[in-house]
Amino acid sequence: KIAGAHAFKEAFLNAKPKLLEPIQELTVKVPEEMVGNVMTDLQSRRSIIQGIDSIDHYQILKCAVPQSELYGYSTNLRSLTQGKATFNSAFSAFKAVPNSIQANLVNN
Repeated sequence: KIAGAHAFKEAFLNAKPKLLEPIQELTVKVPEEMVGNVMTDLQSRRSIIQGIDSIDHYQILKCAVPQSELYGYSTNLRSLTQGKATFNSAFSAFKAVPNSIQANLVNN
């Protein structure tokens, strides 16, 4: 069993496969005065900002975020905005995991 696992890992690494992760389209409605904190948080979650719109005193942020980075986002967003922001998300696509993260996943 151990030899089989070792052989699989060696073959896997030699094949240079790419892991894919689900990407969510995220829309966040946030008061104008709180946009900076929300943007900083989104960037720390490997998001790609695709657009910003303004409606009344709110900014609507549209971005793509790896699904794995959204765990705990609801609680964090409420904390950052004192409960004044809302968001919704939907599956968008699968994209390759960055090499640094893939290496960490494979080695652990």
